Amino acid sequence: MLRRLFQGLDYPLIGLTLLLSSLGVAMIASATQDTRLEGLWVGQAGAIAIGVLLLLVVAATDYRKLADRSPVLLGIALVVLIATLAIAPRIAGTKRWLSVGPVQFQPSEFAKIVAALVIAKLFSEMKKESLGLGDLLVPATITGVLALTIAAAPDLGTAVSLLPMFFVGAFLAGLRYKSILILSGFLVVFGLISWEFLLRDYQKARIYSFLDPDLDPRGSGYQKKQSQIAVGSGGLTGKGYGEGSQTQLGYLPARQTDFIFSVLAEEFGFVGVGVTLGLYLALLWRCLDIARLARDRLGAILVSCLTATLTFQVVYNVAMVAGLLPVKGLPLPLMSAGRSSVLATFITLGLILSVRMRRFAN
Repeated sequence: MLRRLFQGLDYPLIGLTLLLSSLGVAMIASATQDTRLEGLWVGQAGAIAIGVLLLLVVAATDYRKLADRSPVLLGIALVVLIATLAIAPRIAGTKRWLSVGPVQFQPSEFAKIVAALVIAKLFSEMKKESLGLGDLLVPATITGVLALTIAAAPDLGTAVSLLPMFFVGAFLAGLRYKSILILSGFLVVFGLISWEFLLRDYQKARIYSFLDPDLDPRGSGYQKKQSQIAVGSGGLTGKGYGEGSQTQLGYLPARQTDFIFSVLAEEFGFVGVGVTLGLYLALLWRCLDIARLARDRLGAILVSCLTATLTFQVVYNVAMVAGLLPVKGLPLPLMSAGRSSVLATFITLGLILSVRMRRFAN
């Protein structure tokens, strides 16, 4: 079994994963040196080591069996998310982290994986040539319930990241273009309603500050301005490892988490940014190639959904630190500090590898 496992692994994908993870550890070490978080990189490295083991375990597990058990996993995910809202301590104004003994984790990161399994299972079982809006009722309801439960934390960034996997799953299952237009119109209306009744004042302030950071340069516009300064000051080759002024003088907020890419841009410049984006592009391309080679409809949709969410997170985070999109608490996969994010990403890649390893199975 071990021999088959190691023969079937996609080593370029694993190599890219470890390269990006190692780069993340280095950037976290630079961002937190001479601060109270100086040893954070050690915990990140430990999470990566555990993540590699989880990746291998999940890759060795048949994704079809996991998809068959997705209703049970969905029930567990919802119970844990609701428990987080009910009993988790409020940290930085949010209730995102649940503690089990000495272990603290973020359930919403793992709920995304469950959502992908459920969505892929539902859409793969729809054998119609084309789908109408009525066919989306069950998967849309499940996605909506999960998204709203996560958004109540509040964690709007993670909640929104469920949408790409839903739309990709629906498109691959055969959603008609007319239905796509109607659904897009519904989302626009829902967005307007959300702005009026659901979004909190600080979330609206982030959007106002995105449009004009000078409205509140020391408040909601501070993150965007400091990130843009850090990215712009990196120039062609950067200021050097551990030498970024915005990072080392503490001007750049959340520099070890949401704005880790700003640290990289300041210290390694355009060259470092280009190389890193090239690594991400290669990783996502490998994932899409696995979706193309999948032996069945379930595997193809599952990998595509997982890849869609990873792509969304990478694109949004990079665009956010460049000031092209509003600031949201959305980590950069594999690089941002956060054990839950790292472990969830490794499990995601393990699922993708599980599909690849069984592309020739009966």
